[in-house]
Amino acid sequence: MSNIVIVGTQWGDEGKGKIVDLITERFDVVARYQGGHNAGHTVAIEGRKYVLHLIPSGILRPGKVCIIGNGVVLDPVAFIDEVGTLESAGIGVEGRLYVSNRAHLIMPYHRAVETAEENALKEKIGTTSRGIGPSYEDKMGRRGIRVADLLYPDRFRAKVRANVEFKNSILCSVYHSEALNADEIADSYIGMASRVLPFVTDTAEYLNLAIRQGKSVLFEGAQGTLLDVDHGTYPFVTSSSATAGGACIGTGVGPSLIDGVIGIAKAYTTRVGGGPFPTELTDQVGHQIQQKGAEFGASTGRPRRCGWFDAVVVRYAALINDLTTLVITKLDVLDQVEEIKICVGYEFMGQKLSFFPTDISVLSEVKPIYETHPGWKQDTSRIRRYEELPALAKSYLARLSELVDADISIISTGPNRSETIILEESPRLQKLFASRG
Repeated sequence: MSNIVIVGTQWGDEGKGKIVDLITERFDVVARYQGGHNAGHTVAIEGRKYVLHLIPSGILRPGKVCIIGNGVVLDPVAFIDEVGTLESAGIGVEGRLYVSNRAHLIMPYHRAVETAEENALKEKIGTTSRGIGPSYEDKMGRRGIRVADLLYPDRFRAKVRANVEFKNSILCSVYHSEALNADEIADSYIGMASRVLPFVTDTAEYLNLAIRQGKSVLFEGAQGTLLDVDHGTYPFVTSSSATAGGACIGTGVGPSLIDGVIGIAKAYTTRVGGGPFPTELTDQVGHQIQQKGAEFGASTGRPRRCGWFDAVVVRYAALINDLTTLVITKLDVLDQVEEIKICVGYEFMGQKLSFFPTDISVLSEVKPIYETHPGWKQDTSRIRRYEELPALAKSYLARLSELVDADISIISTGPNRSETIILEESPRLQKLFASRG
């Protein structure tokens, strides 16, 4: 088997969790490479729903090893809760779940600072206020605290005291918030160490050794390309590298060991939080899509903004990630839509743009150029074979593939694992699932 990266090609929430769960049976290891517990992957298996935030959804497959890489920021409370939830559901994680010793910890002061900053902004970013961004800030500012620091309680306590003193100066002086107690924070985290450290190892060494032994790895990101800190709709982005390139940074596996990239896109578009969204629907059709698609955050419950499929966005994502193949999810959500539109380009100040704009002010003012396609008005949720799809649904998919210049090899027609069409005859999919040469 090959080593493959799975990425979102829109603003996240594309259904990566289901697809990871679906194809994990073809891999030995699943490695999460960025983000924190602000991500949410929902997987439905035999009528039961599992919501995961930190642990890769591959953990739901017996015998598969799951990795939380160094590029992830870890909240130990969230991690312990998630492990407990899985074990309560009868899903054992011992011996097949590992956390990087280089992953940075999310601390209570990260959440406090993020909440204060977001509240002070006139134009909200839409952060979950779970401390993700400030944790990455401290990582880049070289004052972060890593999982490995929990091995040395005295050193850990000293680092916490230094950081809390610095954060309190900001919280109290700038935001007029209450000061935090360093020793209380240190005591809490040291107390949790015994429940985290058994999972901790050098995951970069583990992954590279596994690959050398002929094992296959599925690299899983959180969020989506348009939320990438470098290539997304900055500043309305996350704080890490959500694109395929982040897989190498976030796990310590070299790029020559990656064999391909699978992109995930919804049959329409959604995003959470602030920022420009050219194809957003604020009418009854948008509400219909939101309700039928259950477009509410798995982590936060926040309603997702919904809009038509934006081929400009996904074509840009295909370029940035060098997609090998594309997965379309939630096709069934459009089953009862009378007319379906596809954004094929943008117009700005009377000119058609031939590229995805970098300037956020330009993106905020572009007018989408639409094609209109007739809806198929048939239930696709029970369909498992491509040949059985309505002709108009197949035409819609073919047009998406043409517009974004990417082969479509998997189509999701519902939330359950079984509600999926896999085009096994796709040459690109066959290449990805073949053994390494």
